[in-house]
Amino acid sequence: LREWAYAMAYLSSDQRAAELPRWMHRYNWHRPHGGIKYQTPISRLGLTGDNLLRLHI
Repeated sequence: LREWAYAMAYLSSDQRAAELPRWMHRYNWHRPHGGIKYQTPISRLGLTGDNLLRLHI
């Protein structure tokens, strides 16, 4: 919650909720995590190059 819900001041709960998908994407696809040897959570799934999840922006 500190990193998403309370990281910045939002004008409304709707604005905060709208930011959640973008935050989840960054957290899972781009942010390295110390508990998993500074890899991203998505990297732990062992996806192949032809997996649909690899086609993200």
